[in-house]
Amino acid sequence: MIDISDVEAAARLIEGRLVRTPTVPSPGLTALLGAPVTAKLELLQHTGAFKARGAMAKLLSLSPTERAAGVVAVSGGNHGIAVAVAAGLLDVKATVVMPRSAPARAVEIAEAAGASVRLEATMDGAFALMDRLRSEGLTLVHPFDDRLVIAAQGTVGLEFAEDAGELTDVLVSIGGGGLISGVAVAMKARRPGIRVWGVETVGAEAMSRALVANGPVPVELSSIVSTLSAPAVSRLTYEHVSALVEDVLVVSDAEAVQGVLDLAQHAKVWAEPAAGCLLPAARQVLERVGDATEVRLGLVVCGGNAAVSDVVRWSTELG
Repeated sequence: MIDISDVEAAARLIEGRLVRTPTVPSPGLTALLGAPVTAKLELLQHTGAFKARGAMAKLLSLSPTERAAGVVAVSGGNHGIAVAVAAGLLDVKATVVMPRSAPARAVEIAEAAGASVRLEATMDGAFALMDRLRSEGLTLVHPFDDRLVIAAQGTVGLEFAEDAGELTDVLVSIGGGGLISGVAVAMKARRPGIRVWGVETVGAEAMSRALVANGPVPVELSSIVSTLSAPAVSRLTYEHVSALVEDVLVVSDAEAVQGVLDLAQHAKVWAEPAAGCLLPAARQVLERVGDATEVRLGLVVCGGNAAVSDVVRWSTELG
């Protein structure tokens, strides 16, 4: 497992290259949920999501030979954007593999940044192609199974701990578990009494299934939330979550999409379902911990790369 010194080192590595995103109290969400809410607006990162941190750190760590050979990444959207943008800034050739369910906007942004985008029918197929390209000599920039990537994602938690007021509970979305692993390390080091909760959607339950099985297991993916759809977590992220996270809460796709609309209406931010899922999960937290007057919620609003047309369609289809 990484520790706070790894997160601090990653912060120094990427300092000045990325946005220190705002941490703000949200009166609208406070009124909606009935408990004070502070949001870390990572969707205001220049790639639209937190993934820029891990991608930038990893590419900065490459040797000249690795840079010359190029990198490969697999992504449901945001990681691919982050790797493509970081590679463009650092003059590294990047290939990004995505499932066809990935948002069209993510594909467009990655291609505009100069990456070669390869589309596969499923996320499982995307991971398989990534493995093949890696065997051909490209350096893998893994979205979560990498100590440096986890440490860099943990800088979100480091900033949150430094910038927020009093917090009792922090909610973080889980795909492969890199973000919550790093955030939990940072938040627990800076604020030892804090509770960290993970959030998944039905059909993208890789971490909650791993906790039941006492280790990573493959899962069948059916959620519309492609940015949370990892076919399995890694042993590395599982170990962090099992040691540091209170629990992993699961909400439906419909709840996640409604969360997007609630964030727009009450917090005045346009997020994606991977962040929208935090609101129904926050209600679960409030039910579980009891007296809402004693709770101070922190939400890591992880990304905002969702097209309005997609959210409208999902809302209609999911009722």
